[in-house]
Amino acid sequence: MTPRALVLQHGDWGPPGLLADWAADRGVALDVHHAASGDPLPALDGQAFVASLGSPHNPDHAGEEVVAERAFVREAVARDVPMLGLCFGGQMLAAVLGGRIERAPRPEVAWHRIRSASPDEVPEGPWLQWHYDRFTLPPGAEPLADSPVGLQAFRHGRHLGVQFHPESTIEIVRDWARTDAPRLAALGIEDGEALLEQGRPYADAAADAAYVLFDAFWERARR
Repeated sequence: MTPRALVLQHGDWGPPGLLADWAADRGVALDVHHAASGDPLPALDGQAFVASLGSPHNPDHAGEEVVAERAFVREAVARDVPMLGLCFGGQMLAAVLGGRIERAPRPEVAWHRIRSASPDEVPEGPWLQWHYDRFTLPPGAEPLADSPVGLQAFRHGRHLGVQFHPESTIEIVRDWARTDAPRLAALGIEDGEALLEQGRPYADAAADAAYVLFDAFWERARR
């Protein structure tokens, strides 16, 4: 039977991107739930894994959809359904496991290289990033990567949380740069789109690295 996985997408601006490409190549069917739609979250019913993508919120946000997802991720963890958390999703996974969400000392936007203790599982990039908050290491989790700004990846059993965006491309993140233009200007960044384009030479390698990360997660998830 074809394995099926659930993807939690938080708005049209944050699609599965490279995760969808990887799933198609690996024979994994993705069911995408638009969490911001207000529709009830699907039941946990034999999914191979659940992936939570980026969001303009953080897990401490009091919005109804965020509160509902936090309960959903808590249930998934309790039932040992493998969770793949990407940026907001990584923060949500960390929070459910007992980590803290806090303001990062400085934002990480556009391309950043990380330090990895397990490059075969979490390559060092450069990766696309777009976040203003960060997570701390949950109790019982193993740190896998960090940057000068904070923790970048952790593993907890079959669950993986990362702070960067392996699923995203320049074309996807360009919309975030446009939306965030006033916020970036306040940080002294005049042209977020140009900053993204400076990393165009990294794009193919980043896509290859994303497949490495997704493959490593998938191998562990199936154990």
